[in-house]
Amino acid sequence: MLYANKVGPFQNPTETYQYYNLPFCQPTDGKEYKTEFLGEVLEGDRLVTTPYKLQFRTDVENAVLCKRTLTAGDLKKFRDAVKQDYYFQMFYDDLPVWGFIGKVEKIVQQGTHKYFLFTHFHFDLSYNDDRIIEINVSSDPMRTVDITTADTLDVQFSYSVKWKQSSVTFDHRMDRYARYSFLPQHLEIHWFSIINSCVTVLLLTGFLATILLRVLKNDFMKYTRDDEMAEEQEETGWKYLHADVFRFPPQSNLFSAMLGVGAQILAMAMCIFALALVGVFYPYNRGGLLSACVVLYALTAGISGYVGGLHYKMFGGTNWVSNVLLCTVMYCGPVLVVFSFLNTVAIFYRSTAALPFGTIVIIILLWALITFPLTVLGGIAAKNSKVEFNAPCRTTKFPRDVPPLPWYRTTVPQMLMAGFLPFSAIYIELYYIFASIWGHKVYTIYSILFIVFIILIIVTAFITVALTYFQLAVEDHRWWWRSFLCGGSTGLFVYGYCFYYYYARSDMSGFMQTSFFFGYNAVVCYAFFLMLGAVGFRASLLFVRHIYRAIKCE
Repeated sequence: MLYANKVGPFQNPTETYQYYNLPFCQPTDGKEYKTEFLGEVLEGDRLVTTPYKLQFRTDVENAVLCKRTLTAGDLKKFRDAVKQDYYFQMFYDDLPVWGFIGKVEKIVQQGTHKYFLFTHFHFDLSYNDDRIIEINVSSDPMRTVDITTADTLDVQFSYSVKWKQSSVTFDHRMDRYARYSFLPQHLEIHWFSIINSCVTVLLLTGFLATILLRVLKNDFMKYTRDDEMAEEQEETGWKYLHADVFRFPPQSNLFSAMLGVGAQILAMAMCIFALALVGVFYPYNRGGLLSACVVLYALTAGISGYVGGLHYKMFGGTNWVSNVLLCTVMYCGPVLVVFSFLNTVAIFYRSTAALPFGTIVIIILLWALITFPLTVLGGIAAKNSKVEFNAPCRTTKFPRDVPPLPWYRTTVPQMLMAGFLPFSAIYIELYYIFASIWGHKVYTIYSILFIVFIILIIVTAFITVALTYFQLAVEDHRWWWRSFLCGGSTGLFVYGYCFYYYYARSDMSGFMQTSFFFGYNAVVCYAFFLMLGAVGFRASLLFVRHIYRAIKCE
């Protein structure tokens, strides 16, 4: 059975509509929708039966699909679709196939356009034994009708089918989509660009690490010499802050919740990479990635409750209920706001991107029955744990005043410096990811993506540690929030790249596509911010505890 999925403007991948929103030929016995899984519905898939008869190994020559009298309204729909370069997507035996609805011809002498509707489609299919291997569709440029100015039009739609034998096995029938997405020469350039970027970033990171280690070594030698001389000398630098550096951050409840959600997203990302590397997300595994994200987020909710509750308890917090609730809504809350707005826009446009009521109920039940209870259980486990924050230095009752700092030592400039280096490590890969999510390419090289992700984590941890040291060296002890914000600032750079990609690298347009692009990317970049912020803070905490333990400030 050949199923039609959706139609929409080729340049706006998210702006998709149901196939029969356009007046195509319908099955004589009525259209029937195929049952979809959660991820397929989230992707906007709405598979419906078509009148095409593609029987296995049965060639068809010029079969009449239907004869229709297109009214003025029907012609206007087709005309607008052709003008916006609409394409359609169909599936046959879970193999995707695409085609265009019509074509536009420009009349140079008159400065006008003519719009033609394709009325005949030819299907080329390949088989191996009793399995279907490949499907392609093409239109006949000689069988078109001019719909530029007509008010009514009698049209006959037809199709033909040609079968041929293939040597490709059924297990490798999806390989062609990966080859079309990344041709060999593009793949070599891709690998070379990633290796070049990684080597550059690692060399720069190693250079900064060498400087930092030498500076630390000099500091330790100086402080050791001062201790041995046992002279009353005024302390300077980061040793001067030993009584303030472990003073807990303000808004510790919010800070703990952000750490917990960041740890959860990091765990979820690692699980997704593990599934990708074992081949779960093969090309056009419809909705597989989205389903995995939803399910893994629900199953890892206990991590956010436990990590958030653990830090909250170490910070001396007692209102653990508010901490659990904050962990629950820290990410789901903004996502709900963005989704509500975008779903309303999709409903207004009558797009397949609008989720049905039943799917929304399923997601709410997942949150209520899995995500929220696991978060509560994680919070209870943290509350009952016996972990304590053993600071190597005592903290005084009143904090020292922070000396006046130059503007480039303040939070925002430090965040910009912290986010630039990790962003430079993933900049090249971002294009391929965006071309896959917001284009028509298929991303299949998860090994490269995993390498880049690991480098991103390492570089983020190091640059945050380096900036934390420089902050303490100028006697600014407010490093807790700063380390989180500097670590997560890469997410802001990624969101800035969204603007560049939208206006300089894509042809997307329209309110709906713009809303979806910047709305969903904001949700993803927020997840980046929380995840990398947690990484930056944990690295800085380990570093600070190590250096103050080394000088035996007790």
